[in-house]
Amino acid sequence: MVKKSGAYNGSSNYIVTDELRNAVNIAIALQKPLLIKGEPGTGKTMLAQSIADSMGMPLLIWNIKSTTKAQEGLYVYDTVQRLYDSQFGEGDVGNIKKYIKLGKLGESFLADEQVVLLIDEIDKADLEFPNDLLWELDQMSFYIPETRETISAKHRPIVIITSNAEKELPDAFLRRCIFHYIAFPDAEGMERIVKVHHPNLDRRLLEQAMETFYMLRNIPNVQKKPSTSELIDWLQALVVGGINPSKLKQELPFLGVLLKKNEDLDTLLSQLYGKNQNRGSQVNVHGNINRYYR
Repeated sequence: MVKKSGAYNGSSNYIVTDELRNAVNIAIALQKPLLIKGEPGTGKTMLAQSIADSMGMPLLIWNIKSTTKAQEGLYVYDTVQRLYDSQFGEGDVGNIKKYIKLGKLGESFLADEQVVLLIDEIDKADLEFPNDLLWELDQMSFYIPETRETISAKHRPIVIITSNAEKELPDAFLRRCIFHYIAFPDAEGMERIVKVHHPNLDRRLLEQAMETFYMLRNIPNVQKKPSTSELIDWLQALVVGGINPSKLKQELPFLGVLLKKNEDLDTLLSQLYGKNQNRGSQVNVHGNINRYYR
């Protein structure tokens, strides 16, 4: 990996707005975590990879689940393995240090070079999780009582934290972060993103697919609106399937790539036909669909 210097300016496979680029560079300059919010599919997670690629740094990812505890990111004391070794005479069980396994935050502290640390979907954890990280993120150190040692960061990692806004984060935590909201791209911005992934896409197919994509997002009461990543997948499916652009609006092929909930498929059919349709019905849309296009 080639280490690159200077500020973050985006990367070849990630389109970054001026506002987002500035937020990243301010967070780096102020040595504060960057908290990124936005609806799913707006590129929050990919931002960390883009920063790592752009600046020539390793990327560490800490995926947060509902059961994740803050200490898991620091270290885990493997008492089960130690008990096993004591029972079967495997190694020196008196050396507690060998049973200490660093988590992703701990790894980022002891890395020999500066890294990008992604704490992904922090709002999935319980309400105390963010507060439990305040000291470590401020001081860039933590204490391991089992070995009576303090782990201090060799290099302060660039910390990117993502949230889907499933729950509110504590004010004390928010005060310590730089915040940026990634708005869903408009048609012009989306076209730039698509061209990164499909540079040779037929122009007519792109235009028809984009219109259909935003039409689906504009239909009322859709629970999970199709995201950027789903549009990119859908375009690939259209190309592979050899779909004629002139038939795209009428037939809505491969709709399951865009809409992932049965309820949303039912909502679409109901809106288009003005009545409930059975799940799995073939979509063959006529005049009613046009009222949802911009």
